[in-house]
Amino acid sequence: MFIPLALAALWLIPEFEGIIYTLLAEAFLQVSAFVALTLALYYGVSHNLNTSKLQNWMQEKSHREIVFAGLMGVLPGCGGAIVVITQYTQGRIRFGAVVAVLTSTMGDAAFLLISQRPEDAIIVLSISIVIGIISGLIVDAFLPSPKPESIKKAAQAPTCSPQNPSHFEIWISRISVAFWCLLIIPAGIIALLVAAQYDVNALLVLPEESIESFGALAGFICLLLWALSAKNDSYSELAKENDNLLPKHWIRKVAQDTQFVTSWVVVAFVFFELILHFAGDDLFSSLEYWGSTTILFATVIGLLPGCGLHKSW
Repeated sequence: MFIPLALAALWLIPEFEGIIYTLLAEAFLQVSAFVALTLALYYGVSHNLNTSKLQNWMQEKSHREIVFAGLMGVLPGCGGAIVVITQYTQGRIRFGAVVAVLTSTMGDAAFLLISQRPEDAIIVLSISIVIGIISGLIVDAFLPSPKPESIKKAAQAPTCSPQNPSHFEIWISRISVAFWCLLIIPAGIIALLVAAQYDVNALLVLPEESIESFGALAGFICLLLWALSAKNDSYSELAKENDNLLPKHWIRKVAQDTQFVTSWVVVAFVFFELILHFAGDDLFSSLEYWGSTTILFATVIGLLPGCGLHKSW
């Protein structure tokens, strides 16, 4: 609970009010909505269709899942990468696929490039997918990871004694599911319009900053639901998606994973914005004198979690 409480405290300080407001809106509209939409599609299809044959086919040859991961990574938005990483944490794919998807992905920045410079987008996306697949194949050849079956056994190893969920956990889970059932489609549509550089407030004849206020509030609620759903029994509560004791359902899984991703995207955004706030705008304005060395700085920016800074770059 320290994270949402600290964020709320910063939000109440006039000096940081605008920063927190903006980053919460960006985190929800530029990341959470796309992640939720993609995971809903993936988990919904997995729940209603038998995908075991496809998984077995990919696991027979490691290069198949690497190519699949590269294709998922090149899709605009973060959802494709989230799907592959989730499969890796569940022990269903190898580490080479992780390298492939994270090398090929542009995240939400792809929407901006496609809408503003489609010719450049074709070049960049083509390079991304080729380099992603090659990188995954190299890693898989020289740094082979355990077979998916052994990873899966380790991932399924019990970390704590089983217990029944409390009434509080049940209600928080219900609220999370209801929250995303209500917002996933409208938030996804709004996020797509924002990514395509439309003025959604004007398009929907809403007062200025209405959509941004909606995104900021929804982003904070998302963060709060993640914090309230944690059991606080191990470090893994912070480092990975919660192992919910409630009955498994694909909608609950969508809510759980999206809230987890949103929370750490917000933390990354806050951390960077505070550094930028105290360091001043000179940190970026001085780059015009660096020449080609800005490529190295752009590489460092690319390593930062989230896609907001990539779009600004």
